[in-house]
Amino acid sequence: MSSRSRYTSPVHAGARFVAQQLILKPFIYRKTTVTVRGTELLADVRGPYVVVSNHTSHLDAPLVITSLPRKLSRYVAAGAAADYFFDVWWRKGLTSLFFNAFPVDRTGLRGRKGLATSLLDDGVPLLLFPEGTRSRTGEIGAFKPGAAALCISRDVPCLPVAIVGAAQAMPHGKNWPDRGRPPVYVTFGAPLRAEDGESVAQFSERIAKEVRGLIDDTTTYAEAHRH
Repeated sequence: MSSRSRYTSPVHAGARFVAQQLILKPFIYRKTTVTVRGTELLADVRGPYVVVSNHTSHLDAPLVITSLPRKLSRYVAAGAAADYFFDVWWRKGLTSLFFNAFPVDRTGLRGRKGLATSLLDDGVPLLLFPEGTRSRTGEIGAFKPGAAALCISRDVPCLPVAIVGAAQAMPHGKNWPDRGRPPVYVTFGAPLRAEDGESVAQFSERIAKEVRGLIDDTTTYAEAHRH
């Protein structure tokens, strides 16, 4: 049996659905006030894709996965830092259960790109954080080109996402969201595809620009709807 079989297993997907819907999503929604925007833009997405998001908090992967429409989230595999989430058995087990996680080098996809491309070839969508690690300041960092390269090499769309408020709800260094159900926002943008002749670097910068624009739009929305 292929070592990748757990990523495509209907049995694992069923267990993950139960864990996400009965444990993960209720926890997130009890601890924070979540607003999701832009899911209507994903109505025509079919097959594998690469979700790309800014990264400021350990809440980010749970927020994206529980905000995706069910038809898109069933098999999505989240890239997780190999040196942290895969270093001890219990953390590896939990990230595999809740996020269908696969290991990613913090410097990008170096040494792991083969697994990522194989997962896309198997029809498994990916969730990646191209900054490589959580932002310490809450400001978006430079995007590494691995996600763009995967989209181009496998001819799959990129789904840009902006997360706003997660850094305030659960800052770097904390393992639990702050009290008071702080507001967090997840905004999906329209799917992006590389244009003819567009280089990996150019596509990566265009993705980053789109995510920055979504962050700005979401910040404006959040300020306008602040009570």
